[in-house]
Amino acid sequence: MEKQYKTFQEFWPFYLGEHAAPANRALHFIGTSLALLQILFALATRRFWMLLTAVVTGYAFAWVGHFLLEKNRPATFTYPWFSFMGDWKMWALMLTGRLESEIKKLDVVK
Repeated sequence: MEKQYKTFQEFWPFYLGEHAAPANRALHFIGTSLALLQILFALATRRFWMLLTAVVTGYAFAWVGHFLLEKNRPATFTYPWFSFMGDWKMWALMLTGRLESEIKKLDVVK
């Protein structure tokens, strides 16, 4: 039986383990960055329909990484909220150059 995560703190090391391939993490970063730009553009131009394209963009990049690189099932299917939070936490850590130290600190190995 698969472990059930009750808190994001419990989930976070699992999330990082599901993103062990650096190329998958890069795809997530690209997809999340593009989605953020689309969200900002949609809000600035009041083209709210573009919020849907942001969701598609973000997930498209992430799922390519999971299905083709990691060969695993995206955590979004089981833990949608924790996965969403993990995407943004990983993005922020990558943006600030602290992701590798987080991976080492948590001793995350696939």
